[in-house]
Amino acid sequence: MIEVGDRALIERFLEMMAAQSGAAANTLAAYKSDLSLASAFLAGGLASADEAAIGRLAEDWAMLAKATVARKSAALRRFFQFLAEEGLRAGNPDHALPRPGAQRRLPKTLAHSDIDRLFAVIDARLAVSHGGGPALRIAALVELLYGSGLRATELVSIPRNAVAPDRPFLILRGKGGRERLVPISDRARAAVAAWRDCVPRASPWLFPGGKGHLSRIRLYQLLKELASEAGIPPDRVSPHVLRHAFATHLLAGGADLRALQSMLGHADIATTEIYTHVDASRLVELVNARHPLVDVKRRDA
Repeated sequence: MIEVGDRALIERFLEMMAAQSGAAANTLAAYKSDLSLASAFLAGGLASADEAAIGRLAEDWAMLAKATVARKSAALRRFFQFLAEEGLRAGNPDHALPRPGAQRRLPKTLAHSDIDRLFAVIDARLAVSHGGGPALRIAALVELLYGSGLRATELVSIPRNAVAPDRPFLILRGKGGRERLVPISDRARAAVAAWRDCVPRASPWLFPGGKGHLSRIRLYQLLKELASEAGIPPDRVSPHVLRHAFATHLLAGGADLRALQSMLGHADIATTEIYTHVDASRLVELVNARHPLVDVKRRDA
């Protein structure tokens, strides 16, 4: 069990993260989980832990993945920094925390052919159902995920009238409370307009479900069902994978990295740079086609 001292300090730390850093709910939940587990391991002595205690904690993490250890270390490092800045403890043992230097894995994505197969199934559903509600809903969901790169939470919580038929963009408040402008394609606006006619006028959400909006879990289920029907392994398709496909395909098509950062809502350009894993042949093609020296050679020929 976590002693009251640790529990109260963890809550104060989380309040600070929410107020000063604008941390998202999922980030706060991850911090709370990591700090609570560390406190439980140290019998409620996390806030007062010395280097020896941190060493025992690091040993307990020895069999975990590098990315997990890096995340846990980052959470504790922020927590100890907070305690030191607030004068709630003397000294900071964070140098005893492991620094695994986890290598960032490339995001899972889908090929253009995979996307074509998903939309082929959607078109077939629309044809069979003659524009029925479930088919219109999955069409709108996938058009927004792949066409605009929305996060799952952003998508399911879109207000009913947020996507206007005469406005090619959407203003979202995303991760960390940051607002951004997201372009909406003509296809996506048409899909949303068709689906909105099926949404009860009293609903404040574009995608209602249960007592509120469609849940993230249900969104995952709908995409897995779609993938299975398209002959794609369901574990390869998720809201985040479609977001990755949006970014990867845009970048491969010549999109500017800064513009992509803005559309995805990344606070740091380094996060967006993960999508620069376009194949070498595409880069060579861009250089050969667009470099200024190409025109010089043509004039000299």
